[in-house]
Amino acid sequence: REIADTADVSVATLFKHFPDGKEALVFDQDADNEAALVTAVRERPSGQSIPQALHQLLRDERSRQVRTDPRLADFLRLIDTTPALREYARRMWLRHENALSAAIAADTGLPEDDAGCQALAHFALEAVPLVRGRDDAESALDRIFALLDTGWTSTTTESAKRDRA
Repeated sequence: REIADTADVSVATLFKHFPDGKEALVFDQDADNEAALVTAVRERPSGQSIPQALHQLLRDERSRQVRTDPRLADFLRLIDTTPALREYARRMWLRHENALSAAIAADTGLPEDDAGCQALAHFALEAVPLVRGRDDAESALDRIFALLDTGWTSTTTESAKRDRA
């Protein structure tokens, strides 16, 4: 109600613009995030694996936010200490799974419903809420993506070897 009053609109009008509920009022970069994830896969440098590209994107974005927005720590603390916001942020982030999986499949020439592409997309996205709130978030993210890269690289290399045989 306070937000609606401040915006000089009714509560009903406010929720027409935020149909996902009051938690959606806190977040504003959902579409930009999906585009950045897909671009990281499609436009990564030659020789860089998909997990490496996603890892770099997530580290660069976090670093950029820390440098440019002094309120980030307070925002993340709000999310971490509010269960409804924490769960909404996780669900919001995981909504990009299908688009990311499709980009991975297209880039690798695998079928769009390939379980490996879907798993990589899911676990890469799940890394963000998994490290949130940790004192060692960057090293935790590094460890997760090292695991993903090792698994992805070994399975895609094995697939390529089988295809050539």
